[in-house]
Amino acid sequence: MKRPSEPCGTADFVGRGTARAPGTCGELAQGHLHGTAVMVTCPIDIGSKAIVEVSDGSGSVCGPADAPKARQAVASTLDILGRPELNARLKLQSALPRSKGMASSTADVSAAIAATAAALDATLSPQQQAELAVAIEPSDGVMLPGIALFDHLGGRIARTLGPPPPMRVLVLEFSDEVDTEAFNAGSRANGVYQDDSRFREALELIAAGLANGDPRQIGEGATLSSQLNQCILPKPRLPHAMKLAKEAGALGVNVAHSGTVIGLLFEADAERIAWAALSARQRLPEIVAIHDCRMIGGGAVVHPGTQRTVATTA
Repeated sequence: MKRPSEPCGTADFVGRGTARAPGTCGELAQGHLHGTAVMVTCPIDIGSKAIVEVSDGSGSVCGPADAPKARQAVASTLDILGRPELNARLKLQSALPRSKGMASSTADVSAAIAATAAALDATLSPQQQAELAVAIEPSDGVMLPGIALFDHLGGRIARTLGPPPPMRVLVLEFSDEVDTEAFNAGSRANGVYQDDSRFREALELIAAGLANGDPRQIGEGATLSSQLNQCILPKPRLPHAMKLAKEAGALGVNVAHSGTVIGLLFEADAERIAWAALSARQRLPEIVAIHDCRMIGGGAVVHPGTQRTVATTA
C-alpha cells in the first residue's frame, strides 16, 4: 500500500540500516526471449546509498521529495516484513545521473529495500527484492548477484549468469534524456526485434564469455545487441563510438537500450582507456561527462554500520 511522505516525528527508535546498490552502464544485451522482454545486466562500481531509520509510529514514510519510488520501496518492504505500522525516514546519496540509462532509480529503490530490511534485522532474497522493485517500476536487475538475465518488466526471470571477468566500462554520457518508464510501457513493450535469433546469438556469446571468463566474447555479444537496438531506439553516435572502440583496442561497445549512454568495454588497460576518453571528448562534443568504471557483480550490500535497538520507555 502506498503511503505518503510526511513528517516522521520523534517516536522511539527501532533500527537503522544502510545499504549500497550499483548503477549500470545500460545493459550488456536486451531483447525478447520466447516472447518475454529480458535484459543482461551491466553493473558498475558507482551507485546509490540509502540510510533508513525506523521508529514506532503510525506508518508514515518520509524522504527526499524527488525520490517517490524509493519512498514507496521503503513502505513496500515494511509491508512485506509485517511492520507497516512503523515510521521510516529515508536518506539517499547517489553518484548516478538521471534519465540516462544508468539505473539511477533502480539503484535508489534497491538500496532502500535492502536498508529497510537491515534496519529490522531481516534479510530478503535477491528474488524477493526484484519482485518488490518491479512492482514499483521497470527495474534494471542490479539487486541480482553477478551478471544476470532479468525480466525487467515482470520479474519472472531472474537468473545469475556468472561473475564478470576483470573489465572496465568507459561510460559516455550525453545531454539527451529518455523517460525509461514511459519507454518501457510503450516502444519497448510493443517492439520486437526483426530477427529474434540475433538477440539469442548475442545472449549466447555473453553467457559463454561469463562461463569461460572471456571478456572478448562478452564484448562481441554486447556490440551485437547494441546494433540490434538501433531499430528500436536509434543512437546516432553509436557508429562513431564503435569506430573509436576499434581504434582504442576495446572489446566492443554496449548501450542503454532504453537510455542514451554508450559504454566502451575494455580489459584493465589504463593507457588505452585514457586515450579513448581523450579522443571521445575531441570527436563527440555532445558528451557532458565520461565515467571510467569497473564492471562488478550486482547485489545490494548492507553497510556494517547497520544497527538495531530494542526501544525502551522510561
